[in-house]
Amino acid sequence: MPPPSEAAATVGPPSLPEVHRSVAVPNAGGFLRKLFAFMGPGYLIAVGYMDPGNWATSLAGGSAFGYTLLSVALASSLMAVLLQALCVRIGVATGRDLAQLCRERFPKSVAYPLWVLAEVAICATDLAELIGTAIALELLFGIPLLYGVLLTAFDAILILWLQNKGVRWLEALVFGLIALIVGCFGVQIALSNPVWSEVLSGYIPAASIVTDRTQLYIAMGILGATVMPHNLYLHTAIVQSRDWKPDEASKRAAMRYATIDSSIALTLALFINSAILITAAATFHAHGSTEVAEIGDAYKLMAPLLGSGLAATLFAVALLFCGLNATVTTTLAGQVVMEGFLRFRMSPVMRRLVTRLLAIIPAVVVTWVYGSSGTAHLLILSQVVLSLQLPFAVIPLMMFAGDRKRLGGLVAPGWQMVLGWAIAAIMVGLNLKLLLDAVLGA
Repeated sequence: MPPPSEAAATVGPPSLPEVHRSVAVPNAGGFLRKLFAFMGPGYLIAVGYMDPGNWATSLAGGSAFGYTLLSVALASSLMAVLLQALCVRIGVATGRDLAQLCRERFPKSVAYPLWVLAEVAICATDLAELIGTAIALELLFGIPLLYGVLLTAFDAILILWLQNKGVRWLEALVFGLIALIVGCFGVQIALSNPVWSEVLSGYIPAASIVTDRTQLYIAMGILGATVMPHNLYLHTAIVQSRDWKPDEASKRAAMRYATIDSSIALTLALFINSAILITAAATFHAHGSTEVAEIGDAYKLMAPLLGSGLAATLFAVALLFCGLNATVTTTLAGQVVMEGFLRFRMSPVMRRLVTRLLAIIPAVVVTWVYGSSGTAHLLILSQVVLSLQLPFAVIPLMMFAGDRKRLGGLVAPGWQMVLGWAIAAIMVGLNLKLLLDAVLGA
């Protein structure tokens, strides 16, 4: 076994060192006190499950197919709960994040392509965020879409300020914005007055989701918008912001509390994603507007169809909050991926600007050429790209979750491994079906 100095040089420093082990964990106290110490990372992860990309896919799915795709949102969220629990497990058990483990285990010929794919996924996520934020700025303040796209580059200042304040400040901001988003959609659902029997039946899977090419495309977008590749990398790192003791009992307790944290947060994300789809189905599909994929069109149609301008305003406010929220986690995920795979550290602001500038280029081109009409297609496409990237993050995650050499007694139980590999197989199968349909034009 190499000496400690040599081992440290081999594995490199922890990702996100500015927040690593920065939150104390109480040794005494009741369940709620200990749970509170671990609450936070789950909400940073949940943000990725309700970003503007989710809006585009849920609006398109709800307006075109009513409540049918609610089953996809539910299945995606259940998959996410398990996958994020496995992220917690390997982060706590190994003290390494997923990107670091990939670099340490795989040869460069595998690790570097995985890094490139992770960066593509982050850029696709950021593309959705900047378009959604720009649309919200246009709807609320009348800022032209092209200018709004360019203005979003300056959110790097917010990221720098918050990261200097500490991870608890980031978590508090994110939780506060999620609470406001939940409130906005609670009012919207009440105003849209959905048929609740149809809503409940929508959570039962329908065969048409696989047999209908358009439904499958949007379903894959919902899957990609819900189970996001960069969240798998981020969660394994951000969970290590808690300073638990190194013994196995403390690690098991940390896994338990952190899993509860992420499961509660992802339940809120499921509510928000369902709310977007339910609102679209009750407001647009029920009134014969089956092709509402543009967020701007949804905003304009909402007030006359519901007879209230409040719903439209809350819709735009929630969209802005979602875009700002997702900005935080995308930047953190970019740092984790770059530091873990390359052992190259870039300042948060520079990392944010590089990622955002890469995303701005296609957004500016599409906005310049097609105007707002092209943004919905770009949003949905970005989520399908994320879905195609998922297996390249999920499969390594499953390999490490079952690696007894690295996790020892904390290796994932058999039922989690069976379900996890089944999820990976489903993702690969759906991706192959989608690609085959695209090639054959079926």
